[in-house]
Amino acid sequence: MTRPDLPAGVTWVDSADDERVRDYVGLTDVALRRVLEPARGLYLAESAKVITRALDAGHQLRSLLLTPRWVTDLADLVQRALSEGVPVYVMDPAVTQEVTGFRVHRGAMAAMQRPVLPTVAAVLAGARRVAVLEDIVDHTNVGAVFRSAAALGVDAVLVTPHCADPLYRRSVRVSMGTVFQVPWTRIEPWPAGMDTLREAGFTVAALALREDGVELGALAAAPPQRLALVLGTEGDGLGARTIAEADLAVRIPMTGGVDSLNVAAASAVAFWALQCQLTTETGELPHDGGFQV
Repeated sequence: MTRPDLPAGVTWVDSADDERVRDYVGLTDVALRRVLEPARGLYLAESAKVITRALDAGHQLRSLLLTPRWVTDLADLVQRALSEGVPVYVMDPAVTQEVTGFRVHRGAMAAMQRPVLPTVAAVLAGARRVAVLEDIVDHTNVGAVFRSAAALGVDAVLVTPHCADPLYRRSVRVSMGTVFQVPWTRIEPWPAGMDTLREAGFTVAALALREDGVELGALAAAPPQRLALVLGTEGDGLGARTIAEADLAVRIPMTGGVDSLNVAAASAVAFWALQCQLTTETGELPHDGGFQV
């Protein structure tokens, strides 16, 4: 296409081999990105809304990539980037697709500086409801769990060493940027990390398909003051050791011959049921009259 007129400070890039856009190469290659993004200390955010949420959360923008039609429509975002001295690149859609592996159609992509993860202790401080994601491998499910966590009163999320990256592009997009809203970090080793949760005053509940498990409604009727709900990977669910070492197993009763829900759907049901009540008028947590284990 003919090179368009661009605002001052915006750079036209006409080659997929240009080093300035190497952060965006091969976005559909999951194996490549798992290695490349942490090594370069970056992650990718897609769409103006998600990028704005990342910036509002204090994350640092490395560069912005757009196709020509979005330069005017996203003028505020472009100016915000330029005002911070961040390069803004514009490419022909066909060249952008050659770089990324797909057609960029959500307005913009941004390479963001990957933040340093907080400690587990910092994430747990003040939290009453925590979700632990054990080895969930699908990035869509990780993003969906974060979105439910943000909407349904979960204060923090912990991910185990082999869980998919919450900052992978698909996770960020599906979460609608709530991965920047809910405090999270990795907990390791696992499941030995359950001891850390207990030391912080949490009851650890394993969401598992066990007939002898506590029904979700019963737990919700008399919940512990601080609860960590552990959600398992797709297909196999939680590991046997995790279930054995948790304080209790909890199950969602089902009908219609259905024996399980997708982990993202199950998380939303459980988070809704286990939402905390309001604090007292003094702002203190209510006394723990919760589920006894």
